[in-house]
Amino acid sequence: MRIGEEVAPGVLRVRTLVVNLYIVKTGSSWVLVDTGLRGYAGTIAAAAHEFVGSDKAPEGVVLTHGHFDHVGSLEAILEKWPVPVFAHRLERPYLNGESAYPPPDPLVGRGSMSLLSRLYPRGPIDISRHLNLLPEDGSVPVMPEWRAVSTPGHTPGHVSLFRGSDATLIAGDAVVMTRQESAIAVLTQREELHGPPAYFTPDWQASAASVRKLAALEPQVLATGHGVVWRGAQMRQALHGLAANFERQEVPQYGRYTTEPAVTDEHGVVRLPPDPFPKIAAGLAATAVAFGLMSQAGKLRRSAYR
Repeated sequence: MRIGEEVAPGVLRVRTLVVNLYIVKTGSSWVLVDTGLRGYAGTIAAAAHEFVGSDKAPEGVVLTHGHFDHVGSLEAILEKWPVPVFAHRLERPYLNGESAYPPPDPLVGRGSMSLLSRLYPRGPIDISRHLNLLPEDGSVPVMPEWRAVSTPGHTPGHVSLFRGSDATLIAGDAVVMTRQESAIAVLTQREELHGPPAYFTPDWQASAASVRKLAALEPQVLATGHGVVWRGAQMRQALHGLAANFERQEVPQYGRYTTEPAVTDEHGVVRLPPDPFPKIAAGLAATAVAFGLMSQAGKLRRSAYR
C-alpha cells in the first residue's frame, strides 16, 4: 500500500497523525514541504523512495512555518540528509534559537485541543547551519514551478506555496480543512474549512488578509496542513465565503489576541497583550469555592432540622 496520497501531479500528501506534510517532485528530484510531527523521518524517507523511485536526498526542505507540528521531524531529516532549509525571513528567530513563538491562547476555539495548548512546544529550534531565507520576490529556489505567497497571521513569517500551471495551493495553516481546536474533529478528520488553528494564532487581522489573498488565487486544489484535500468549484466558493465572513465566523469573541495582536520583528517577540487566563482561572476557582461553601451550609441547615 502506498504511503500517502497523490493530491496533484507530483504532489504527495503524507499524514503524520494529525498534520500533513508534502513531498513535491521537481524534475528528477524532490522537495519536502514541512516535516510533520516528531518521529516520522523514517516514514518520510520510505514515502519519498516509493513516490520518487530512488533513495536520493531531497533538493531541500521548504517550511510553511516553524510550529512544532510542522518541524517535528526536521532535525532527524537533516541528520539523514543535510540539505538546505528555506523559510521566510520572519520565521528565522524561531528556527535559529533566538525566540519562542507567542504563547498560545487556551481560551479560544471551544475545544480540548485549545485547552491543552499551553502544553504544546513553541520553540525555538536551532537549525541555523541549514537555514536559508526565501527570496523577497516570491521565488522558491528548489521549486522553480512554485512561488511562495506571504500569508502571515498564524505565524509572522507563514507562507503558502502556489503552482500557477495547475492552480495547486499548499496553504500550510493559513486555512485548514478540519476544526483543529476539537479533538473529535481532528481524530475523525471531519471535513470543514476554517481559518488557522485559533489557539496558536496571535494576529487575527493579518490572518483575515491572508485568507483573502489565498481566495484571490482561485486555486483548483487546496492542500492544507490539517485535514483532507479539497478541489474544484465548491472549494473555491467555500474559500471565498470564508474570506468574506472571516471576522464573524473565525475571529474569537474573547481571547488574548482578539483585539490586540502579538508584536514581532525579525528577532522574534517584541510585545504581547495581557494574558486574561490567570484572572479567569482565579475567578473560576473562587466560584468553585463559593459553591462548595454554599453546598456545605445547605447540608448543615438540613442537619439542624432533623
